[in-house]
Amino acid sequence: MTQFMDVHHGMQGITNDQLMEAHKADLAIEKDEGVHFERAWADPESGVVYCLSEAPSAEAVQRIHERAGHKADEIHAVPLSV
Repeated sequence: MTQFMDVHHGMQGITNDQLMEAHKADLAIEKDEGVHFERAWADPESGVVYCLSEAPSAEAVQRIHERAGHKADEIHAVPLSV
């Protein structure tokens, strides 16, 4: 499977609890699409949230995010890491 980094914009003021709630919402349904969300990061000031996942496709990642109520603005494959 491929790793993906997705980006959400417009989440200014997001709290740690809200980030955890959003992550848990993804985790609760991720298996429906064969996705596993590994981590999430947020910058409350800029309103940018990043999520790292393993998935069969970017479309599968987006379907989970949409169902969980927070569609990604960008999804990037990350085929290489060190």
